Amino acid sequence: MSISYRRIKRVLFGEPFPTRAEMHERLDKVRALAVFASDPISSNAYATEAIMTVLLLMGATALKLTLPLALGVMTLVLLVVFSYTQTITHYPKGGGAYMVTKDNLGTLPSLFAAAALLIDYILTVSVSVSAGVRAITSALPQLFPYSVELALFAVLLLTWINLRGVRESGTIFAIPTYAFILGVLVAVILGLVRLFGIFGAPPPVPIEHPLPSFAGMDSTALGFLYIWLLTRAFAAGCTALTGIEAISDGVQAFKPPEAKNAAKTMVVMGVIAMTLFVGITFVATRLNLVPYEAESILSQMTRSITDGLPGGTVIYGWVQFFTMLILVLAANTGFQDFPRVSSFLAHDGFMPRWMQNRGDRLVYNSGIITLATLASLIIIVFHASEIRMLPLYALGVMLGFTLSQQGMVRLFNKIMRLKPGETAETNVTTIHYEATAKYKRFLPMFGSVVTGVVLIALVVTKFTEGAWIVVVAIPLLVMMFRSIRHHYDVVAQELSIRNLDPDELQQFADVAIIPMGDVHRGTLRALSYAKRFSNNVRAISISTSPEHRERLLRRWRRYPDVTHGIKLEIIDYEYRDLLTPLIDYITEVTTVEYPDKLISVVIPEFVPDSLFGHLLHNRTADLLQLRLKNLDNVVIIDVPFHIHEREATEVG
Repeated sequence: MSISYRRIKRVLFGEPFPTRAEMHERLDKVRALAVFASDPISSNAYATEAIMTVLLLMGATALKLTLPLALGVMTLVLLVVFSYTQTITHYPKGGGAYMVTKDNLGTLPSLFAAAALLIDYILTVSVSVSAGVRAITSALPQLFPYSVELALFAVLLLTWINLRGVRESGTIFAIPTYAFILGVLVAVILGLVRLFGIFGAPPPVPIEHPLPSFAGMDSTALGFLYIWLLTRAFAAGCTALTGIEAISDGVQAFKPPEAKNAAKTMVVMGVIAMTLFVGITFVATRLNLVPYEAESILSQMTRSITDGLPGGTVIYGWVQFFTMLILVLAANTGFQDFPRVSSFLAHDGFMPRWMQNRGDRLVYNSGIITLATLASLIIIVFHASEIRMLPLYALGVMLGFTLSQQGMVRLFNKIMRLKPGETAETNVTTIHYEATAKYKRFLPMFGSVVTGVVLIALVVTKFTEGAWIVVVAIPLLVMMFRSIRHHYDVVAQELSIRNLDPDELQQFADVAIIPMGDVHRGTLRALSYAKRFSNNVRAISISTSPEHRERLLRRWRRYPDVTHGIKLEIIDYEYRDLLTPLIDYITEVTTVEYPDKLISVVIPEFVPDSLFGHLLHNRTADLLQLRLKNLDNVVIIDVPFHIHEREATEVG
């Protein structure tokens, strides 16, 4: 079984990398942009539509506000981008909001930041994949009933790609990312050319849709509703901010100089993402497009622009195909940073230790698989509808932004206290004197206020639409983090050797207990092994019938060389649960005969060499070990006997 398993593993995931290959697996700026920036860049496929969907509730005249709101979102995005370049510079080891908050605001705020980030990355995968599936079903409506299945397949595919390694996934994702940027830029430019009649180009034909109105509402109610929906529309557009912090979390994935390359990639990402966002919004509003479920705004815009142009079908197909790809692959931002943030938490004792273990391809396998599982559950619950997921989406992002930028304000306050040429060590990073620190702190200070206000707006406007789930989930995650840390603290205290007196160590009892159901090669092997280290070996068997007892005694007497000196105890038992009397016997030995001493239980186990063979047996030895592990003062010794299956020889 092991040989075939290794062969399959190598075919699926490739040969394992040595630890020294880690530097080779790091990303250059071109690949890093594809890996980390695909989420904020791909959000252009639905951010404009998210704003318009809310404004549409106020009627046709409200849609003209889409562009001003988009410009407001763009300003906020660029503010956050440049604020995070400072984070990258001062925290070159990565960790983003979690590390910044832990270093400057304390443990509890950092756990809230981490919970917000993890939820954001899970939703990144769910929303991106669902939006990608919607892009392709917009072009091929006959696939719409299979949206959930297509989304789950996409998550599985992404999981496989990421398990193959960071550098390889960056290479795979580069082409769709840059092809999407090129396709949308071409569509926007063509739209501007046709809208303004440049080179005598004919204007595109707007797509008409019936629009709702608010006739019959009094002016006071309409005024309140206007402000309320305007706030909701801006909050909806803030989905364009998702994924921006990803680069700050994964600084160490870049080639040296890590911080410099990461900061440059962050700026390029912000400029590209906002250029596309404002371009799509401008063209879509000039075309009087209206969002509806069957077809995305980006699809409508591209179709209207390319209609009647030579090669227009190719351009439309290009944009839709690579929109689908980048939306699906944008989930890779989550696959990169969820495992990374989880590893930081695991290192600090707030997540299971195995979350920081890396696999054969130098990636955090456990984090990748955990993320894929959680994202798949959300896709199933929300039926692969990214519009229904969006109210949950930006809340965690804004909380992370607010805490991170407030942490950077605290950091600059520390830097301001340094004298020229002076350095200092914080809990996480090294800070140096900066003459401009007093001025630099105003950017994160202003940014934290803005994102804090947006956070409140998101909670208020989207609470009943599903944001309450995130509001509840974040504190629950923090409670989970603290429970895990408490567990590890208790374990560390129990295992501590501080002030340990060697005389206090438990003594070993000279007794070995061998549970056995029958006398065969495996049990005889275990009996022989136990006689090597104990003078008090006891073979315990549970008899369910006189025939079973007689058969056991007959076979026991056939091997006196092995069984001599061993005490055979047969317990008559009329029920089917054979493990209970065994556990009761062993418990009595540990509590009555040898209290406060360690006893040995030697378990004979036969091990088939095929998966099929494993499935055909009761696995009683495994179940017994699980129950014995709950008993104090019991040492479990497993004595395996391997079964080598051979092909049967046909006779005649």
